[in-house]
Amino acid sequence: MFGYRSMAPRVSLTTDRMVVRLINERDAWRMADYYAGNRDYLLPWEPIRDQSYFQPSGWQTRLSIMAEQQRQGAAYYFILTDPASEEVMGVANFSNVVRGCFHACYLGYSLGENWQGQGLMQEALQSTLRYMQRQQKIHRIMANYMPRNQRSGNLLARLGFEKEGYAREYLLINGVWEDHVLTALTWKEGTADKYR
Repeated sequence: MFGYRSMAPRVSLTTDRMVVRLINERDAWRMADYYAGNRDYLLPWEPIRDQSYFQPSGWQTRLSIMAEQQRQGAAYYFILTDPASEEVMGVANFSNVVRGCFHACYLGYSLGENWQGQGLMQEALQSTLRYMQRQQKIHRIMANYMPRNQRSGNLLARLGFEKEGYAREYLLINGVWEDHVLTALTWKEGTADKYR
C-alpha cells in the first residue's frame, strides 16, 4: 500500500515501414534470434560476444538490467521490428545518458544483414533522434564509427552529425583496438531538426 513500483517507460514509434520501440523484458527470444541470425555479419563491427548473447537465457538477465537503466533514464534501448512478424531487424541504443549541464548520450546501432541497403536505419534513427531530443531533452548525441565503415559515416552525415575528431585505438572491436571517427549531433529546443 505504501510502496510503489517504478514502471519501465513504454515508447513505441511507428515509421512508414517498421515499429521502433523500447526493449522490454519479454524480448529475450527476439534478441537472441537477432544476434544469432546476424552473428557472422556483425562480427567485424562489434565487441567479441560471449555465448549468452545468442541464447534467450542470457538475454533474460541482460534485459532486466537494461529495463532498470531505462527506468532510471540512464539509457534507452530501441529495437526495430517488422510490424507483421515482430522480427527484430535492428537496434538503436542511446547509452550513458548524462543530464545536468551536459544533456548528452552516445548512440550505437546495428541492422541485420537481410535489411541492409533499404534506408531502414535512417528511417528508424530519424524517429529515435527526434524522441531523444524532444522528449528526453538531449542536447548532444555522440556517435562514433570506424573509418573503414563508410556506410555508417555516410548515414550519420545524412542525419546531420558533424565530425569532431579522430580517436586512435578507441574501442576493442572483434578483439582489435580500432580507431574511430568522432561525430555529434546537437539540438536546442525551438530549433529546426538537422536530420530532416
